[in-house]
Amino acid sequence: MEDKNTPDKESAKERLKQRKARVKKNRPEYKKKRVIVPSITAGILILIGVFAAIHATYYQSTDDAFVEGRLITVAPRVSGPAVKLLVDDNDEVNAGDLLVEIDPADYEVKLKEAEAKLAQAKAELNVTEKEVAKGEANVNQSVEDISSARSKLNFAEKDHQRFSAMYKEGIVSKQDFENSKTKLEVSQADNKATNEKAQAAKHALASNQAKSESMNANIQRLEAEVEQAKLNLKYTKIYAPQSGKISARSVEMGNYLQIGQPLMQIVPDEVWVVANFKESQLTNMRDKQKVSIKVDTYPNKRFKGEVQSIQRSTGAKSSLFPPENAVGSYVKIVQRVPVKIIFKEDISDYNIVPGMSVVPKVKVK
Repeated sequence: MEDKNTPDKESAKERLKQRKARVKKNRPEYKKKRVIVPSITAGILILIGVFAAIHATYYQSTDDAFVEGRLITVAPRVSGPAVKLLVDDNDEVNAGDLLVEIDPADYEVKLKEAEAKLAQAKAELNVTEKEVAKGEANVNQSVEDISSARSKLNFAEKDHQRFSAMYKEGIVSKQDFENSKTKLEVSQADNKATNEKAQAAKHALASNQAKSESMNANIQRLEAEVEQAKLNLKYTKIYAPQSGKISARSVEMGNYLQIGQPLMQIVPDEVWVVANFKESQLTNMRDKQKVSIKVDTYPNKRFKGEVQSIQRSTGAKSSLFPPENAVGSYVKIVQRVPVKIIFKEDISDYNIVPGMSVVPKVKVK
């Protein structure tokens, strides 16, 4: 029994001895690693810090930046049911393309009514203008009649005076005297009638002239109604005001459209970047500085850009409800100022649309 167990014990002791030797041999390597690894890490961190400091001196960047563009809302100027719908979301359209057509029937009828009223008013004006011309002729004739009647009256007055004197002296008969008196009375009556007729002609002319002026004003109003009716008929066809892509289409065939109701948006191809830099980042930022633009959609591509302008107020000041710092307690907050950055290369091959997130890096030195 003892002879069989002795070799096993010696073998176990030998293995333990070898293990302790290996542990003792490897211990200096662990100590080296505990010194070298932190040193290398510290060196890398220092280099990163130095690079970051140099980078911050020559470049300014922010992730608070987005692609912006013009969004043109298309809305009708007249109401009615949509009878034609020629575009869908994301369709490419050119300026002047027909997008939607509203049923023009009602507006065609209104145009015809307005044109009929205008034609009737012009016909009535034509009659009135003829009456005005006739009245002017009557007034002119009455002036001549007054002059003639006045001359006859003057002659009759002088003739009667002459016959009266001669009758008193017995030179003429009573019959001649009475005849001269009758002629005087007739001339006086004619003169009075002529003056009354002239006054009536003047009043009639003035009335017709006033009527003509009123009718001219009415015709101008009706002409304006005709032009408005033509415009309303024209507005039943809605055209693209600019070139771009259709977005946010909400109209469907047969919908009854109201004036000013948003139907869709047109997004032109022109886009730019609005970057909200901290006010402390604007110390050396100027117009025309070069920019490297990283678009999240294309992480491996850097687009060339340029600072176009820096807004003359902070984003908070330009908001709908600017802060009132004079009221209550005040906590200083670093403000951000919008900076407009434009692309300086052709981006037509890339799907860069308003609302995308970007990270611009401006070379300030």
